[in-house]
Amino acid sequence: MAEPLMKVENLTKVYNSDAKEVVALKNIEFTVQKGEFISIVGPSGCGKTTLLEILSGLRLPTTGSVKIKGKAVTGPQRSIGIVFQEESTFPWRTVLENVEFGLQMQGMPKAEYRDKAHKMVELVGLKGFENSYPFELSGGMRQRVAIARTLVTQPEIVVMDEPFGALDEQTRLILGGELLKIVEQTKATVVLVTHSIQEAALLSDKIVVLSARPGKVKYLIKSTLPKPRDATALTTPEFAEITQKLWSSLEEESLTKRHDVDNDSSRVVGQ
Repeated sequence: MAEPLMKVENLTKVYNSDAKEVVALKNIEFTVQKGEFISIVGPSGCGKTTLLEILSGLRLPTTGSVKIKGKAVTGPQRSIGIVFQEESTFPWRTVLENVEFGLQMQGMPKAEYRDKAHKMVELVGLKGFENSYPFELSGGMRQRVAIARTLVTQPEIVVMDEPFGALDEQTRLILGGELLKIVEQTKATVVLVTHSIQEAALLSDKIVVLSARPGKVKYLIKSTLPKPRDATALTTPEFAEITQKLWSSLEEESLTKRHDVDNDSSRVVGQ
């Protein structure tokens, strides 16, 4: 197997506040191959967003490392593109101007970045909306703009934090299918954090399932869905098998977390 594009080794994150130590993540290890689409799922509070921030260089681990092509990630860098859950388009810029932004910051000549931006806008299905402002677009369209703005700079790896989390399940699955087409055409490598079992099962080549806090890698599930994938995969036995595996593992972790909380409550009451 080829050398991984990203390698996460023995990653642990500990927070200290008011003399209290909280272990958010413990001994996380997995790899990301070039061109892979990987999802990270887990129960609420397991450290998914913290992990994504570390992968992005926005936060440093307490121990362990994240490496891209063998080089440690120690801060934000051009090789890592980020798509946030929150609204991140610039309201004073048109769709085209939003997509151009990263290329402008790189100092690319105007004729070149404008041509690249036009092609990316068309690729994400927003042709005809180049001169529209974000307030004129739906939530799903605004996220397409954010994705286009990130992908047009051609980062080594794209990390996404619940990019469709604010949308209804039907819309997010439709946009997920469109995202797969975009990823296929751009040859992007993606790491996605999601709480949607269906989204993870449909989009991913590999799914990292985290345990309840402290977050550890409980399972690595490799997709058996044929590629290229689209929404028609939702009715296949392979999709049902993956979602069942995910549901069972997440249910188990949620019950474990609830049991621990109940025990903590009992100890408090008994004091």
